[in-house]
Amino acid sequence: MDVSVAIPNRNGARFLPTCLDALRCQTRRPSEVIVVDDGSRDGSLDLLARRYPEVQVIRHPVPLGVARSFNDGIRAARGQIIVLLNNDTEVEPTWLDALVRPLEEREPEVAMTCAKLLLFDRRTVLHSTGDIYGRDGMPGSRGVWQEDRGQFDAAPDPFGACAAAAAYRRALFEEIGLFDETLGSYCEDVDLSFRARLAGYRCRFVPGARVYHRLSATGGGPFASYHVGRNVIWVAAQNLPAPLLWRYWPLILARQAAIALEALRHWREPAARARLRGQVDGFRGLRHRRAYRAAIQRRRRISVAALDAMLT
Repeated sequence: MDVSVAIPNRNGARFLPTCLDALRCQTRRPSEVIVVDDGSRDGSLDLLARRYPEVQVIRHPVPLGVARSFNDGIRAARGQIIVLLNNDTEVEPTWLDALVRPLEEREPEVAMTCAKLLLFDRRTVLHSTGDIYGRDGMPGSRGVWQEDRGQFDAAPDPFGACAAAAAYRRALFEEIGLFDETLGSYCEDVDLSFRARLAGYRCRFVPGARVYHRLSATGGGPFASYHVGRNVIWVAAQNLPAPLLWRYWPLILARQAAIALEALRHWREPAARARLRGQVDGFRGLRHRRAYRAAIQRRRRISVAALDAMLT
């Protein structure tokens, strides 16, 4: 199968050489590499033109968010398998071959694969072995901050894929749609994984696909705090079926209250104030999520019990 790799970039000129040089060294070369530049002002475009002429570049004149960058990369890609990769990563030489192989096998229900993400500067410490999703409405990274001893290499399928390094069948996007651009940045991959799960698809963790990731190298701070605060509320509201919303709303509200109290205790910090603004906007915006929720729930093919069993 043809494999396309799409990389979102915003002011990542200092990271792109490490990322793209590692792609050049893959034992299985991708059919194409696409960089979607989201309004960079740091010379990223000049760097790409000068050093990486083989890379297809899509340019956003102004920043439009990670979800839009992912989607433009997917729309431009020609491959039957589409791999998304953060610009602040370094992949091992066998990463791509390992990551896409499960999608070439005869398991049509496996529509996503996720890599083993390790810290760039502490290469034996895990960042993610796949996304998990809690009954309190909070997503998380399985194995985060743990020393990698192979303890997750034979673990069950995770809830979803962290899009910092993940592969998807094109057919999945054709069925459930692309990333939700109204989320902008952060949790857009959780939302996509949730929609895939509701449609009956699975995510496979591939421990041999190893990636080293600089955490929040091109993000973080108040911007991330705001969008996480808002988007976790929207993702839960539009994806959890009504029986699970009714069952777990006390847990969800209790977790949001605890986050708000923690932010209030650190009110002097810009990120804490941004998290509170995100929560407020998340609850205020719920009425506008009804159409998204209705469309998602119409496509649900799994039972409420099956979904509940996937939650932590």
